[in-house]
Amino acid sequence: MLHRFADHQGEAARVVRDRRSGIEPVTALHRHFRAGLDRYDPVTGLNDHPEVVAFHRLVFTTPSLAGRLTQYQLDDEAALADALGDGIQARLRAAQVLAVQRVLARTNWQRIADGRTAHDVQPEAVADADQAFSHLH
Repeated sequence: MLHRFADHQGEAARVVRDRRSGIEPVTALHRHFRAGLDRYDPVTGLNDHPEVVAFHRLVFTTPSLAGRLTQYQLDDEAALADALGDGIQARLRAAQVLAVQRVLARTNWQRIADGRTAHDVQPEAVADADQAFSHLH
């Protein structure tokens, strides 16, 4: 079941490593998240397919699954920190970026779980992402 999250394992680190020359890491991560919103990628929380909504509800309300998800997130944080460089600044930036993505995705999912459509939530999700990532630059 958690393979859906595992499919995205290390994705943030890959985005940073594969970014074009001259693009700041946070800019690349912001663009990647926005592209996910445009595709209604379930990992952004902006997807109202009933199976996706039910899957997120199950993960977020089952302690053992939520714990596994947290471990995936910690592994992603370590990989992203490695991609950003050495030292405390890289670790802090990785934690900040992934916390922003986690909060945005959970907020999007909650809006949909409360009965709104992904299409209806999308403009708010984009505005929230732009605002949140602007604080990381």
